[in-house]
Amino acid sequence: MRSKGTRRPVVTSADAAVASIPAGATVALTGAGGGILEPEALLAALEARFLGSGDPGDLTVVYALGMGDRNGGGTGRFAHPGMVSRVIGGLWTWSPELRELARRDELEAYALPGGVISQLFREIGARRPGLITTVGLGTFADPRCGGGRFNARSTAELVELVEFDGQEYLRYKPFRVDVALVRGDTMDRNGNIGWSGEAAQLDAASVAQAARASGGLVIAQVKSIIDGALDPHVVHLPAALVDLVVEVPLQWQTHAGEYDDRLCRAGVPTSDPIAGPSPAGARGIIARRAAAEIGSGGVLNVGFGIPSLVIDALAAADRIGDNTVLIEQGIIGGRPLTGDMFGAALHPEVVQSSTTQFDLINGGLIDTTCLGMAQIDACGSVNVSRIAGQINGPGGFVEISQSAGTVIFCGTFTTGGLDVDVVGGRLCIRREGRVRKFVRTVEQVTFSGPRAAARGQRVLVVTERAVFRLVDGGLELVEVAPGIDIDRDILSHMDFVPLIGSPARMDPALLESVAAYAVS
Repeated sequence: MRSKGTRRPVVTSADAAVASIPAGATVALTGAGGGILEPEALLAALEARFLGSGDPGDLTVVYALGMGDRNGGGTGRFAHPGMVSRVIGGLWTWSPELRELARRDELEAYALPGGVISQLFREIGARRPGLITTVGLGTFADPRCGGGRFNARSTAELVELVEFDGQEYLRYKPFRVDVALVRGDTMDRNGNIGWSGEAAQLDAASVAQAARASGGLVIAQVKSIIDGALDPHVVHLPAALVDLVVEVPLQWQTHAGEYDDRLCRAGVPTSDPIAGPSPAGARGIIARRAAAEIGSGGVLNVGFGIPSLVIDALAAADRIGDNTVLIEQGIIGGRPLTGDMFGAALHPEVVQSSTTQFDLINGGLIDTTCLGMAQIDACGSVNVSRIAGQINGPGGFVEISQSAGTVIFCGTFTTGGLDVDVVGGRLCIRREGRVRKFVRTVEQVTFSGPRAAARGQRVLVVTERAVFRLVDGGLELVEVAPGIDIDRDILSHMDFVPLIGSPARMDPALLESVAAYAVS
């Protein structure tokens, strides 16, 4: 697609660029929830082409982290019968439209750990024989536990069990990438692309490498093209990797706005007004109780949802600088945002590729992580990847939960209508949730309690009314909130009986602090 003798990519329109994508192609994407680094103009043009002509159809779509806006954007652009035949994603929750097609068996639906997909792109880009790792052993990604298949139509064997020197590993198999759709901030006169104005790098370079090594096509979306040359230190996608470039002057940095300097520049994030307020209610109790377990001087990771509120709880206690905070999108330092903007951070200290970040995660860099939970069983195994039969995917949950020294699972004790209040330093359950989270057997294993116990990981489960820890015999109840009766409010809402010794009393001051915030 490039002129002979030059390294500069061809600049074209979005419609012309996606016209090069053939039916049956495997399309690799980069992006993350909140619109971070999503090549939305390319995705919209591809969707419009299919809706207008029915071509290209039968696509395979592969991406590592969740993409979309829950309203047809991002990967939702592919949610049309006949457009896609197979999706391999790290996280599906941002695209309810694709999830519905998967539920109806209208496409092959697979989910793999997000870091595995990102690193597999790199392995494909280096023409190596796939990714060999312990990540996913004993979970839904293990071929003995489903191999990442999520519906009846999904029959491909994407992963296999292998052994080296008596140790089990998983080999995630390589595949051909026909098209890479990526995004950057600026392209210079030489065709090099940088990310200095973006909130994250993600795995754009690895996605492009996979397509180039496969003899495929690399299409990049950028906000601007300059006549000068970029500082070589800010170039993350060299011109030699890129075939076509589409300039989109109105490209937004995130769904929240066109550009926010605080998401890509150093600074002091402590009291910035974009940061969320101190959490209240059951979520506030959980966030503050989990924050109380976090020491200082370590590397802290938080996940999406309630776990991300731990950052707000630390900030409310003036402890935001006690630890170095790391999130899987490639960001170290700063203050990670919560809600739909999770994946970006105020005034980050390091912005590197998510592929590299997962290397650091797998290498044990994280001291403590706070992660969510949808279900947990008597063995301490946790499910977040398949909820009520619906594909969810794990994002970076598997890598992080398997490698962190301390894992704190954060979530309400029940869900579906739960309403609690704090009265006089005591927790009052005004309305119990309809759905139990402490179940006899999790629907799917995203985190293996027995494997964690064998590794000697420190594992806690923090809810608004009780705290548990993982021991050799399973889950042990170790703390109960004031006002909570063990039989009435805990055991009667569990499918199993945990180990019970002499549970401590949750600090009433913690509940009072949450109640005081809710009133103020």
